[in-house]
Amino acid sequence: MVERLKEVIRDIPDFPKKGILFKDITTLLRDSASFQRAVDLLGHRYVGKGIDVVIGVEARGFVVGAALAYKLGAGVILVRKPGKLPYKTYKASYDLEYGTDALEIHQDAIKKGEKVLIADDLLATGGTVAAVINLVEKLGGKIEECAFMTELESLNGREKLKPHMVFSLIKY
Repeated sequence: MVERLKEVIRDIPDFPKKGILFKDITTLLRDSASFQRAVDLLGHRYVGKGIDVVIGVEARGFVVGAALAYKLGAGVILVRKPGKLPYKTYKASYDLEYGTDALEIHQDAIKKGEKVLIADDLLATGGTVAAVINLVEKLGGKIEECAFMTELESLNGREKLKPHMVFSLIKY
């Protein structure tokens, strides 16, 4: 099943810059059977684990996170770029290959001790989700796992997320 999902994801060479082979999951999201299969396969791993909330990371992670939250009967939390959330926020910065960026979460998004699943479309270098982990820990959430639709294994992003558990449905 996972091999079939891999076939649905399209490659875009030289995006967002020359030398990068971008894995475009919008083709998987567009195909209802593939999207449903991917969410079912990811979600099945967490059924019965008592997940309270799923975090969707801007922007494609919103789609993955919301679908998983629905499947698990959990709440969904959006972690966004600065200035996009309307209430009081905490911010975490992270490094990019060409500078820094930041993400924010509402200060009341997670109650101390809640079981949290962090969801995103792609694990690459791990910097984005490492920032999300910092935000969850600041709020006192207990991270069950970090779940990804896809992973670029050669970039070793899992190393940056240790000691947290990581699961990726599709690996390249």
